[in-house]
Amino acid sequence: MGELFTDIFEWMAALPPLWAYVALLVIAYGENVVPPIPGDMVVVFGGYLVGVGRLDFTVVVVLATLGGALGFMTMYAIGYRIGEAVLDPRRLRWLPKDRIRQARRWVRRWGYWVVAANRFLSGLRSVISLTAGMAHMHPWKTAAFATLSAAVWTTLIAYLGYMVGENWEVVRGYLRTYGWVVGAAIGLFVLVQLWRYYRRHRRRPVAGTEEQA
Repeated sequence: MGELFTDIFEWMAALPPLWAYVALLVIAYGENVVPPIPGDMVVVFGGYLVGVGRLDFTVVVVLATLGGALGFMTMYAIGYRIGEAVLDPRRLRWLPKDRIRQARRWVRRWGYWVVAANRFLSGLRSVISLTAGMAHMHPWKTAAFATLSAAVWTTLIAYLGYMVGENWEVVRGYLRTYGWVVGAAIGLFVLVQLWRYYRRHRRRPVAGTEEQA
């Protein structure tokens, strides 16, 4: 996988600026639809290319944001169209059903704030977009929050790539660590919620107990 990433970056570095922009847009879009695509690292590399004078920072951010938002809304449309069938164990077996159920609980509790945070929740972007569609959240509001989230995140990591220059590959380790931290935080949050749910229902009196007392 590491060699694949290297090939992608070498290929982008050899492209004329126009085609590098096109590649950035396509990869930013595809990352939301096919999560293994290294969308974030391509944006970081785009920031590096800005630093060496190959690309323009504003264009990099705009195209990466546009691609990310369009990818999010593509998965939203799939979730909107398919609905609860997404959770059918006999269909779409490659989708993480447990994560989708968890994301659905988040959407019910926090609504559009989950969409606004989606770019910062590593590994859950496609799940959140699917879930937002399943919940039939308002398409224009969803698109607005998804675009805002993509714009903030893309600006941060593109600027990071610009600042670190030749050391841009170091950012990969930072993003991986960030993903682990976010994953651990989400796991801890889920455990706390399950524990609170268990204690709340454990203390609830059994029907008929009070009358018998």
